[in-house]
Amino acid sequence: MSEAPSRGRLLQVLGVAFGLAVSIGNTIAAGIVRTPGEIATYLPTPWLFISVWLAGGLYALLGSNSIAELGTAIPKSGGQYVFAHRAISPYAGFIVGWSDWMSTCGTNAAVSIVIGEYSGELLAAFLPGKRDLWEVPIATIVVLGFAALNWRGIRRGSAAQELTSLLKALIFLAIVAACFLFGKRGAESAEAATAAAPAGKALVVAFILALQAVMYTYDGWTGPIYFSEEVKNPERSIPRAMFAGALGILGIYALFNLALLYILPVSRIAGEKFAMGAAAQVVFGPAGDTIARGLMVVCLLSGINAYVLMTSRVLFAMSRDGLFSRRATQVNEGGTPTLALALSTGVALAFLWSGTFNQVINICAFFFVANYTISFTSVFVLRRREPDLPRPFRAWGHPWTTGLVLLGSVAYLAGVVLSDPKTSRISIILLALSYPAFRLMKLPRHHRDQ
Repeated sequence: MSEAPSRGRLLQVLGVAFGLAVSIGNTIAAGIVRTPGEIATYLPTPWLFISVWLAGGLYALLGSNSIAELGTAIPKSGGQYVFAHRAISPYAGFIVGWSDWMSTCGTNAAVSIVIGEYSGELLAAFLPGKRDLWEVPIATIVVLGFAALNWRGIRRGSAAQELTSLLKALIFLAIVAACFLFGKRGAESAEAATAAAPAGKALVVAFILALQAVMYTYDGWTGPIYFSEEVKNPERSIPRAMFAGALGILGIYALFNLALLYILPVSRIAGEKFAMGAAAQVVFGPAGDTIARGLMVVCLLSGINAYVLMTSRVLFAMSRDGLFSRRATQVNEGGTPTLALALSTGVALAFLWSGTFNQVINICAFFFVANYTISFTSVFVLRRREPDLPRPFRAWGHPWTTGLVLLGSVAYLAGVVLSDPKTSRISIILLALSYPAFRLMKLPRHHRDQ
């Protein structure tokens, strides 16, 4: 369509390929190269190590089953905020939307600084002693570059997402293939027979802690529903993108961790902060770590593009419902919410320059499964309250499948409260303070509408 969109109108031009690309780009980031070391510390035997990754993948698949129903029944861009606002209340939507927006802006800053860090280490070979000076400038350039690209319109942003996510998937698959083809089998078999695995209550605690880390690494599989009203044939495209994305992420994670176990003993993986680099050193020798960091720079670009796209849609949706300035609903001819994009980029840069992104992410991490919990609850609420709502896709096995992931989410939140009470207390305090903030956001719009 050549017609310019009116204020607040997005372009319906996306397909399944974009949905798959945004799932992979949003999910597979720095976490997958850091988390294996943490998991191996908790679960020091190969079968336990792999089982927790499969459990996280099962959660994502069952969750996709339920979220796909909501995405097709309420095809509006904005992510899980849209479901909470419709099914629970505007206040619940406010909590979901603001925590999602802030944490994704923080993640944008965090991933961009990792790109700056890895790029700085590569540049250090040519500029000795200058590595640290490059981190923030490179990260800033990356954030601004992708913001400028997406300012031009959703077609360019989606093309960049598909290209960078394809490169990411190919890089991870190439690393897996290199490990199996050129790496030497490690000592994991002998170690597995003698490793002291936790048992009884200790095993349950260790598995819960490991699962928390894995679920955080899987976070992002909901990517397609941030763009529901921009997807062509959402009744078919959203479920396909959701399931393809969850399966693709599960497949890459499983293969990557199996490749790690093939060439490294679990004790070598445990505590490792850059598992990909450790594996690459086995395959490529001393230069392996440098090669791996260079590849990760390319891999992380798709995440930055996804965060830029998603944050602007969340703020756009909240503004459309009166929970932020109405001006943030303005959309340019390319289908980009321009003010929402500018504000989201500004917040990401503020986190980046101030170095506060880790604190933001740690606090908001409590909310991300809480958001899932609200979304799964929304399926039950809307099934009962709006039984005649058109549902082009109905969750398979509901209420059992939806109930299972809902219970899993609640159990996860309970585990977070018990394992990290300090962060949980801060999150609960912020939750309490969110209500007066919600009223302040709502009152100006209320008076304007009189």
